[in-house]
Amino acid sequence: MKKFKIIFITIILSLSSLTQSYSKPIPESFADLAEKLMPSVVNISTSTTVVTKSNPLPFQLPPGSPFGDMFKEFGDPQERQSAALGSGFIIDEKGIVITNNHVIQDADDIIVRVNGDQEFKAKVLGADPLMDIAVLQLETNEKFIPVAFGDSDKARIGDWVIAIGNPFGLGGTVTAGIISARNRSIGLSRYEDFIQTDASINSGNSGGPLFDMEGNVIGINTAILGRNGSIGIGFSIPSNSAQIVINQLIEFGETKRGWLGVRIQDVTKEIAEVEKLDKPRGALVASVAENSPSEKAGIKAGDIILEFNGERINQMKELPAIVARTQVGKNVEVKIWRDKKEIIKNVLLGRLETSEDFKVSEKQKTIDTTDQIQDLKITVRSLNKEDIKNRKLPNQTTGLVITSIQNNSPLAGSIEVNSIIVEAQKERIKTIDDLIQITKQVLNSNQKTILLAIYNNQNQRRYIGIKLD
Repeated sequence: MKKFKIIFITIILSLSSLTQSYSKPIPESFADLAEKLMPSVVNISTSTTVVTKSNPLPFQLPPGSPFGDMFKEFGDPQERQSAALGSGFIIDEKGIVITNNHVIQDADDIIVRVNGDQEFKAKVLGADPLMDIAVLQLETNEKFIPVAFGDSDKARIGDWVIAIGNPFGLGGTVTAGIISARNRSIGLSRYEDFIQTDASINSGNSGGPLFDMEGNVIGINTAILGRNGSIGIGFSIPSNSAQIVINQLIEFGETKRGWLGVRIQDVTKEIAEVEKLDKPRGALVASVAENSPSEKAGIKAGDIILEFNGERINQMKELPAIVARTQVGKNVEVKIWRDKKEIIKNVLLGRLETSEDFKVSEKQKTIDTTDQIQDLKITVRSLNKEDIKNRKLPNQTTGLVITSIQNNSPLAGSIEVNSIIVEAQKERIKTIDDLIQITKQVLNSNQKTILLAIYNNQNQRRYIGIKLD
């Protein structure tokens, strides 16, 4: 009996020790940590000159009308000042501040408030719309208290975190929560690998830091779900990804991302079966850009990229981020699946920002074409920067604005004019041709149902399933 008791106690102690090794005590208070970090978190306010036209006349004056002079001021451009608020944090005692690009984009003046009462003008050292990061320099010789970056790869689901920022312009606000998920993609920017947290993040928190319990920055708070405020789902750019961009912006004033030169898509279960791949994984090469690093290395359409530079590609969306953070000019090994076997290709990586792919992509953003999509019986035009600004959409939104819908359109009654189509069949829409091609694919399929992601006239993002005839 005595021996049994000893064994029982030993087991209990062992289990207790094991449990303690996998858990951390709940903090009694975040006060000491918050007090230490608050001086390094800043509030950012910007002003931007917006040129608009006054309301046009409800009628058209004929040429040579004697009333022309009386009403000539109608429709003349008018200037007004637009203000915005955000957050940021100091990473260097000389006053280098990190924030989101969308906080300072197109700003005429940037004012940074430190410690709640000190105000400084700031200039932009560099900005990256693709990852939504900006680096500012405070215009002063004063010294500041910086914070350090932590290792976001070590952050685990369930870890405690705190967010500090400027929600609704209130300044110096601390919220706490846990890491809810990792590797989230929500369609805001090209390179997404968000940390999801339930620490309350609201309008004005953009650009602020997400801290671990050591006081290190593991994320840059960027987005929330819910138009009217926090619903416990916020998203942060991981610090490890952000640091690569930040260092480039500080050193060069611009980014230098790796470029492979392929257009890719998901490897579905059906594709994996046809290709005799053990399971759906990797990135299927849909096309290869002319004179790109991939073409020169012998990568072809139909290849499945399984590994890049020693990193396994489990899902298609992982490849662009891995390529982008790889040094330009580096010779990398790419493992691909071709003809039901693995082969290796050596690729000399190019630079995205100087590639023809990138130039064409940037040019497409400024083209304001209008065209009819016969299969959907709608007329659309390309989304432009003015639309994004006026409708307060995420900076990297691409898509098509619906300008008219025919009465016999399958979209009639489900979608309104001026809605914006941003995705079809979960594929991002960048051009009119993108939607035309996807629509034709759906019509040639057995299901004949197209899934659209749109922004409606209230600028709410919604998914709508439409049955095509």
